[in-house]
Amino acid sequence: MGQTKTINTTVLTGLEVSGFDAEDFIELPFVLTQTTMPVSRVNVPCQDDVAKWSYLSSIRLHEVDADVDLLIGTDSPKVLEPWELINSQCGGPYAVRTRVGWVINGPLCAGDPGGAGVKSGCTVVTANHVSVEHLENMLMQQYNHDFTERTYDEQLEMSREDIKFMNIVKDTTVLNNEHYCIDLPFRVEDPVLPNNRCVALQRLQSLKRRFNRDISFKAQYIDFLNNMLEQGYAEKVTASEPTPKQGKVWYIPQHGVYHPTKGKLRVVFDCGCTYKGTSLNSQLLQGPDFTNTLIGVLLRFREEPIAVMADINAMFHQVRVPHKHVNFLRFLWWPNGDAIKEPEECRMCVHLFGAVSSPSCSNYALRRTAEDNALQYSPDVLSTVKTNFYVDDCLKSTVTEEDAVKLIHGLTSLCKKGGFHLQKWVTNSPKVFALIPSNIRAVSLENMDLDRDQFPVERALGMQWCVQGDTFSFRTAVQERPHTRRGILSVVSSLYDPLGFLSPFIIPAKLLLQELCRMNLKWDEPVPSVFSRYWSEWLSELQHMSGFKGERCIKPKDFGTQLKAELHHFSDASQTGYGTFSYLRLESTDSVHVSFITGKTPVAPLKQLTIPCLELAAAVLAVRVNTMLLKELQLPLQRSFFWTDSTTVLKYIFNETKRFYTYVANRVSIIREATDKDQWRYVNTKDNPADEASRELRAQEFGKGKWLKGPDFLHLPAAKWPKLDLDSSLG
Repeated sequence: MGQTKTINTTVLTGLEVSGFDAEDFIELPFVLTQTTMPVSRVNVPCQDDVAKWSYLSSIRLHEVDADVDLLIGTDSPKVLEPWELINSQCGGPYAVRTRVGWVINGPLCAGDPGGAGVKSGCTVVTANHVSVEHLENMLMQQYNHDFTERTYDEQLEMSREDIKFMNIVKDTTVLNNEHYCIDLPFRVEDPVLPNNRCVALQRLQSLKRRFNRDISFKAQYIDFLNNMLEQGYAEKVTASEPTPKQGKVWYIPQHGVYHPTKGKLRVVFDCGCTYKGTSLNSQLLQGPDFTNTLIGVLLRFREEPIAVMADINAMFHQVRVPHKHVNFLRFLWWPNGDAIKEPEECRMCVHLFGAVSSPSCSNYALRRTAEDNALQYSPDVLSTVKTNFYVDDCLKSTVTEEDAVKLIHGLTSLCKKGGFHLQKWVTNSPKVFALIPSNIRAVSLENMDLDRDQFPVERALGMQWCVQGDTFSFRTAVQERPHTRRGILSVVSSLYDPLGFLSPFIIPAKLLLQELCRMNLKWDEPVPSVFSRYWSEWLSELQHMSGFKGERCIKPKDFGTQLKAELHHFSDASQTGYGTFSYLRLESTDSVHVSFITGKTPVAPLKQLTIPCLELAAAVLAVRVNTMLLKELQLPLQRSFFWTDSTTVLKYIFNETKRFYTYVANRVSIIREATDKDQWRYVNTKDNPADEASRELRAQEFGKGKWLKGPDFLHLPAAKWPKLDLDSSLG
């Protein structure tokens, strides 16, 4: 999501071009764009407006016959540097002469001086809260999503601040009334903050105006905050309480945010709000990242046939804050939400949603729960707490229904000892589901009739889980966007597919974005008609992808006793893109099963590279994906195998004497350090599923491609796999 910042703006009008040196260039700082300006032509003062004030008679403004296209803010002091000032009189405007001309500030009344301060029915002063979406950040997020396996090359160690955070939480964590209490991890031991009550009061008045405009928003907001007070997550500050010392109080503004898919309102405390150069978040240590990787939790969720899913109710709010720190969490609220009354002072008693330290504190408390009760629960329950939670969501798969029932009871009991209540349980097993109390089932399943009703589609970490068929489906109904670089990037970024099921289909959209980048089109410039038609065709094909489903479980039912498990990675490249597909080959006493695990399909870089170089890049990608899978999968895996249809890549890997150029040498070094030569195999192009990762795959071909099930030869014994004559081909 984009950052949010308040921008104070000044409208520059009446430029004295004749007095401005053309060589006197001033570079503006980072420029933000917006589809509509918050001002119009009526905000631009003219000579007639100035003429109403005799003390401004010496000012001559140029006539401006144009819309306002640029707002220059106070972050450009050189432009707004005052050269001459004419003070206001009788409540009128004042004038400042800057390097670019006269700037008129204050009321420009349509009637007599001293009037209402309104010109043509439009207020002169406008305060804007602008939501800024940095497209470069969106691109970086997409690239980082495409290359998450890079993070497994080396593990990040704790910083000095992380160590300090850990010392604070270890020393201050106590268990009171089945809830952990942890100090706010301040950067300094005894923080002193300015009194920012005026900011909280101002934001509360903005909230009051929103209430007047939106009755539904008001009702949901009041219910949310009243519920927090009833639950004990927050409390009113009593009049009899001693006044805290100066610098020991901080007020946190709040605002409402709707969940993008659930439509549910959540009140968020703005801990990043600054006053006199500081904010609560700037005073807190963020702490180390205890969160499991999303792709790791999803991969482990696919390992066994019986799947269960739940989440922790209000996870952050289950971790208490000691009394000595609660006054840093004050906020203003009306009695019972009645905005006519004077606001009261309240304060949070828990780690709140919006504080930079809350994720680490809550995750630490959850793990501490498992550590403190390790002797009372099975290793499977303890391991689930540590490896199968993604923040407050738990996704777990088990071998049998009996294991699932034991796990549900064990997890529920263990988490409760730390104040964490698991709820919204979902499972693909009717037998397990029948044993889950109705009050802790998912809302859509509370009153479900097992004999007549079908399981609905649930969300599993953002993915659509069809519980009845135990498959993943994908949301392909995207919001209509303009045919511009910005619009296309928005649509492509909205397609959520962390495991790469749709990767062969999405690569044409990535190639289109790359071509528009190569053409150096502006972000909001309409794309050429030929690309617009191509994009429309791709969007229409996207709708047909709604019927595609990927198997959740990587094991078939009644597979039997597993004897062997291997990862097989296939890589390939073309002039436009490269990629790798990874499969799990399971072997039992009487059968072999091959499952798609993950796929990666990056586009080729803008800088032209030869096909062998791209094939080598694909091989490196396969190695990195293998490193990631070996770390995340909780399976007894044997040696991995790597397949390529490039004999050149195999020559690079097998060669012991040749000195390569830097590009090749660096990548061969990565491959040889992570794998042995005998793990690399040759596959014919027609049998290589990664061939479909390096070219466009249409919607009608999608479900039929060999990329989903892997090549047929993997179902055969290893003796019948393709072989390459090393002497003739690589000698």
